[in-house]
Amino acid sequence: MINRRRFILAGSGLSAALALGLLPRRAARAAVSGQFEVNYTDQQWHQRLTDAQYHILREQGTEAPYTSPLNDEHRDGLFSCAGCQLPLFSSRTKFNSHTGWPSFYQPLEQAVAQRQDSSFGMVRDEVHCRRCGGHLGHVFDDGPQPTGLRYCMNGLALQFAVQKA
Repeated sequence: MINRRRFILAGSGLSAALALGLLPRRAARAAVSGQFEVNYTDQQWHQRLTDAQYHILREQGTEAPYTSPLNDEHRDGLFSCAGCQLPLFSSRTKFNSHTGWPSFYQPLEQAVAQRQDSSFGMVRDEVHCRRCGGHLGHVFDDGPQPTGLRYCMNGLALQFAVQKA
């Protein structure tokens, strides 16, 4: 039986193996297709993003768990899309999910969109930026109240800015 801990451990092992080049990389999936307010050519995305950010935002990759400094970010502020700077999450909705990725129980209004993701032999709800279509992570139904949701986001897909009082 797969529980949350086994899922996380398996994902961690798979991420580490991919990062170390121990597994062949599958063909990259393209970012969410469609019309978005922010559109760049592939070459422009490469120029705007680091290789790791490009892999996550445009190829639907995942960073290794516990590698993002945003896991330990606890100041008041906003988490925005690293691709287009759209504000996505308030620090007020961030919580420690103990999964290794920045987690939130609610996005800002009209910030994200979702679609079904059936990669890796499972069905999950992928979360992407509604303005540029960049892949952010996934949402699960094991989060805290008031929503009961856990938006498990890749830290490299986000930028943090302190909110001025």
